[in-house]
Order: sequence, then C-alpha cells, then structure tokens
Amino acid sequence: MPHLRIALAEDGVLLREGLAGLLDRFGHEVVASVSDGEALIAAVAEHTPDIVVADVRMPPAFTDEGLRAALTLRASHPKLAVLVLSQYVEQTYAAELLDSNGGTGIGYLLKDRIGDVQEFVDAVERVAAGHTVVDPEVVRQLLSRRREPLSRLTPREREVLSLVAEGRSNAAIARALFVTEAAVAKHIAGILTKLDLPPAGDDHRRVLAVLTYLRGHPHAPGR
Repeated sequence: MPHLRIALAEDGVLLREGLAGLLDRFGHEVVASVSDGEALIAAVAEHTPDIVVADVRMPPAFTDEGLRAALTLRASHPKLAVLVLSQYVEQTYAAELLDSNGGTGIGYLLKDRIGDVQEFVDAVERVAAGHTVVDPEVVRQLLSRRREPLSRLTPREREVLSLVAEGRSNAAIARALFVTEAAVAKHIAGILTKLDLPPAGDDHRRVLAVLTYLRGHPHAPGR
C-alpha cells in the first residue's frame, strides 16, 4: 500500500496518540491530529490528506459531531476518503454518509468490534484505495429498519450478507463459514434476488449493492 497522509480526529488524547503511533508504525503519516469536528475541517483544508479517520462523538456535545464533519468534508472534498469510528450506530446520518460520493472511499466501523491492529490498518488502507468497509453490525441495524425485506432472508443468507458488507471475496466467505465457494455464490445470488438488487461482478460492487438497498428506497423508515 502506498504511503498515506492521514488526518485523525479523536477527542481522547491517549487513543488519538495511540492511533497516530500505530499508523506511523505501518508507514503512514498523520499530518493532523485534532479533537473536534471544526478543527478537522480546518486541518483537511490546510493539509489535503488522503483519508480522514474520525470518531463519531466529539466536543462540544459528544453526539454526532464527527459524523456531521465527515459529511461536510465529503461534500466539499469529493475525492477525500473517510473512515468513521464509533461506539454505536448513529442511524440518522449513517446511511447518508455511506451514500456520499457514490459510496466509494468510505468506512464505518464500531470500535469494540475491531479485532486486531492489522484489521484496523487494512480497513484504513482499503477505504483510502476507494473501497467501502462497513461493520456488519452497522448493516444489521440499518437493515432492521426494513424488516419486511430482511425477513425474506434465511439466517445463513443474513450471515453471508454481513460478510459481503465487510468486502470479503467469495473465497474468504467460504473459509469463514466452512462451506464451498459454489455454496457462497448461490447464497449471494439469492440475497441479491430477494433484495431486488442487480447482480454485481466484483466484491466492491457487491458492497455498493447492499448499501444501495439500505439507502435507495424512498419509503425506508427514518428518511
């Protein structure tokens, strides 16, 4: 992966410094390290980073300042990749963020579900490369708002859908579930059919298909 220039926004000093050191260890440069949304927007204007990594909750109200800053940045800097980290799924703006700029170069991860250091760095690099990385729990909660279509899926199809949302290939899904790639392909075909989505030829397009479903129906609850 090429050297990345990263703007980091996290109000917790220890976590912010820890993330900066971690990213530096993997050969990337944190060009700005700030603690609130306004400072993040100013830092992006000054440093033009490749990607922003931002917490959702930041000062002054500790609600959704980071997420709203990310939306502002996606509107003003269309090529900027953004990865948001959170303790929870902020449903009001999550789908809007995932929809921004065609859903490319965007990620939404839950902090307590990041399993290891390499997993986090891989997510940063994939988002910076233009891919979409979404925690399966985020997908589950957004899908739960559309109960009728979700009810069409079998438990195994829901499991496969979560792994698709992580951007995994058929081979990786097969390894995770201890099934054949042919079985995975059959499940994915069933999911796309039941959710009224067109077939997609590569992993990234499959993720976008899922996100299209989450955001694209005008009668979805909460819209």
